[in-house]
Amino acid sequence: MFLRNTILGVILVGTAPLAMGANPADQSATQATYQVSMTKFDQSITVDGVMDEEVWQSANHIPFLNNHWPIDSGRADADTKIWLGFDDEYMYVAARMHDQGTRIVQSLNRDEPNFWSSDGFSVLVDPVNQRTNGYLFGVNAGGAQLEATISTGGNERMDRNWDNKWYSAVTQQEDYWLVEMAIPFKTLRYSPDATDWGINFIRNDMANNTFQTWTTFPNNFPGVDLGFTGLLQWNQAPPGTQSRVALLPYVATNVSRDYENGEPWSPGASIGGDAKIAVTSSLNVDLTLNPDFSNVNVDLQQTNLTRFSLWFPEQRPFFLENGDLFANFGNWAVKPFFSRKVGLHDGKAVPILYGARLSGNATENTRVGLMNIQSRATDEVNAQNVTVAAMQQRIWSRSTLSAIVTNQHTLPGETGNADFNRNLGAEFQYVSPNGQWEGQAKYHLALDPETPQQDRSFRHLEVNYGSRNYFIGLHHHHVGTNYVSELGFAPRLYNYDEPNDTTVRLGYDQFNIWGGYNNYPEKGPILMHGIRSWSVGVFNPDRSMNELINNLAYFTQFRSQESLRVHGQRRQINLPYATSFVSDAEPIPQGSYTFFRWSVSGNTDPRKALSLEAQTQFGGFYNGKLYSAGGTLNYRAQPWGNFGINYQANRIVLPGHYGQTTLHLLGPQVNISFSNSMFWTTVLQYNTQSGTMGINSRFQWRYLPMSDLFVVVSDNYLKEDFTPTQRALVIKLTYWLN
Repeated sequence: MFLRNTILGVILVGTAPLAMGANPADQSATQATYQVSMTKFDQSITVDGVMDEEVWQSANHIPFLNNHWPIDSGRADADTKIWLGFDDEYMYVAARMHDQGTRIVQSLNRDEPNFWSSDGFSVLVDPVNQRTNGYLFGVNAGGAQLEATISTGGNERMDRNWDNKWYSAVTQQEDYWLVEMAIPFKTLRYSPDATDWGINFIRNDMANNTFQTWTTFPNNFPGVDLGFTGLLQWNQAPPGTQSRVALLPYVATNVSRDYENGEPWSPGASIGGDAKIAVTSSLNVDLTLNPDFSNVNVDLQQTNLTRFSLWFPEQRPFFLENGDLFANFGNWAVKPFFSRKVGLHDGKAVPILYGARLSGNATENTRVGLMNIQSRATDEVNAQNVTVAAMQQRIWSRSTLSAIVTNQHTLPGETGNADFNRNLGAEFQYVSPNGQWEGQAKYHLALDPETPQQDRSFRHLEVNYGSRNYFIGLHHHHVGTNYVSELGFAPRLYNYDEPNDTTVRLGYDQFNIWGGYNNYPEKGPILMHGIRSWSVGVFNPDRSMNELINNLAYFTQFRSQESLRVHGQRRQINLPYATSFVSDAEPIPQGSYTFFRWSVSGNTDPRKALSLEAQTQFGGFYNGKLYSAGGTLNYRAQPWGNFGINYQANRIVLPGHYGQTTLHLLGPQVNISFSNSMFWTTVLQYNTQSGTMGINSRFQWRYLPMSDLFVVVSDNYLKEDFTPTQRALVIKLTYWLN
């Protein structure tokens, strides 16, 4: 059955262009149509959201934006006007957005997660104009800034954890709001000789529930797609980077207590910092000495009902700029390099002594990355040195050839002898000029002295097609039993044998096939609805079946931004080892299990003050039943406060001695924005699966651009009797100096 579906998928992929009509224009045609030149200012600009300087009157401007979503053609109904200019230090962008005076501001907090649900304006910049990586700078109507890096492997990836120094100001009037932005040239990576940049502008118009862009392109591509930018022409070359070095020193003090081990309150202090050195305008060195990550956002816990480890994103600043050069290798399931493996061991922080990283564009078509990190020894792990080298070569219009080498060298110490683990990888990613066709071919080889020589590779092949109404794809990857990547992430490779209390590596082959249809009614309350189907097949090294998953889903998205989704799933699992899903119960035995599961999910209008996301699922779970329900309820006191509560309940009912249990995950959150520079966030997490309850409260005052005062309080308890386990208070001060 699965083989038949796979063959059918190949046929459909091959005939898709014939069935779906002509392709839209590629980027060269887009930039031929949409062009704007920069105006050199001879007067300094005060970024105050007023535009009272005379030079704005003579600046080149864009008179209007076009529809992008839900309609992707024609001029937008709401008027927007954009001005551009520059001087020796800054690139200036100003925009005036007309409306009826009703604006949605989800938060005043920097990098707010609901930026696209607020009225906002953003500029997408591709200084190299190669459609592989770029920058996004956005501001909502309340003045909250968002900056992010954009990378592409076909599907645009936006990393909003990137942080850098720039300026903006917003003023609001009865029938319009206005934003001024000043982006320092030293924030960007570019070649001063390049006089053609890619650029686009995006407006979030919440009153009309639309998104507008300067260029027009199919709405199945996101507004931040690098493939459809307009052309920004410099009549004279942009200025080279003047400031070569930026320093970000910090000083931190803390006091903590470990109740579990009966230790008293213990004070501590640390000093260190980061540095950015511009080797060229497009190539940068990042250095860190004794880094402290105590102010990083706490991970939001999840209930794990799988047999494998869960993925948590990287949030530490040192790993973020040009992070796609290192992090985008592999696929969504297997990563040869996962930066969270650096400086962490069994979920506990390992002190990092230093880190150094070179990244950026070596030439117009070549990006390079080189990173070295040295950690200190602890009672549980020896000191380690990590080196990662990556290269990305652009070929044709949007395709890339990439290579990566990782090396983890463990130094001899009290916890073991010296050893190493290496990974070599090469990847090819094809993206058609119009972005509709994508193909990938990847090969990685692990080198480890402790494992046998055979079956050490990871291989990946994929092809997919997407248009406004149709999409389809086919994928296969192989993970060898001896593919050991200590710096990577390959959760399915490791299987826990509970009766023998051991973890067994078991290689596998995985096949995926997917497809779907989107329908856009011209009238009525429904904006878009459609059907999706996808199947996953996992096979053991001896070609026997490990797992088959068949999915069918129908979704509806309303013009009011509400949505509804119904999903049915059939799973057939040959469990290789006895596994327990209920603590203190007999593990369910190895063998074959087939079960069905249904789920319903949806959300209300996020523009409302009170909004809800909810989901429920019910059906089989191995030899028993699973009932789940939960969601997130949020109240917004515009624009200063968001008060939310997330709750998930999972009821597992297994027969006989295999047990039954109810797992609860409760997570209230409070986010207060006193201004655009002062924030307070508190998260409480109660997780019965891990047996813990934790509180993390963080106050942040950005007293100068990129300079912060943090006060962080963490408090952890056992869930049974709320006995404290660990408490800590951290005060950290950073200052950006360049």
